[in-house]
Amino acid sequence: MQARAALASVLAVVLVLSGCAQPDSTVHAAGGPQPAESTTPSAPPTPTPTPSPSPTHTKAPKPPLRPLPAKLPAGLRRTTGVRPVALTFDDGPSPAWTPKVLDQLRAAHVTATFCVVGLEAQRHPELIRRIVREGHQLCNHSWRHDLDLARRPEADIRADLARTNKAIQTAAPGAQVSFYRQPGGRWTPEVLAVAKDLGMRPLHWAVDPQDWDKPSAATIARRVHNAARPGSIVLLHDGGGNRGATLAACPGLIADLKHRFGITRLR
Repeated sequence: MQARAALASVLAVVLVLSGCAQPDSTVHAAGGPQPAESTTPSAPPTPTPTPSPSPTHTKAPKPPLRPLPAKLPAGLRRTTGVRPVALTFDDGPSPAWTPKVLDQLRAAHVTATFCVVGLEAQRHPELIRRIVREGHQLCNHSWRHDLDLARRPEADIRADLARTNKAIQTAAPGAQVSFYRQPGGRWTPEVLAVAKDLGMRPLHWAVDPQDWDKPSAATIARRVHNAARPGSIVLLHDGGGNRGATLAACPGLIADLKHRFGITRLR
């Protein structure tokens, strides 16, 4: 028995010395260095794409306004061509003032020319119909009283005047729009050409009492009396603001003009 035990001990020693461990095993000494982690670099993160900026839509710059001529162009209608004078009323029709002006004209048995704003004609077509029905004349005064209209491109001028004529004739089918009056009297050759092409004559004035600035009724009447001459075209307003002073001045100035010159309808 002792001999077999000894033999077994010898065999065990031989096996250890001959490295008869399993071939895939790795033996590490206790407390020895541990295997290092893999140093293979990992793939970098995929960058988040930066969104492209949305295109900026900018409006095309408006064309510059033409300068006003140094003096008013030739060809403007300033007189009646006969001894009687003519009354013109701008910036309406106004539901507050135009009916009262029409009442006064009817009472005095005279007619006038109403230079109407297209937007107001569209809003108050019944007043356009009354103006025509009572024998007065219509004049195009631009769509929204654009003081710079005559300085704009000719295509813009044409569109504005045509739109105003359409509003007038929609309100009163068959009505004649014989004249065009440029807001502020700021005429250019271009607006004259467009108005003529659309069948309208350019209507200016000879007497401006500046009633748009709201002077007193007495001041309006005095200014008209002092400035009027045979054949004068008189500028007054029935729209664009409070026209109480104009309305108060009208009976006296109409009587004065009828007595001195007579009052006629423009032709």
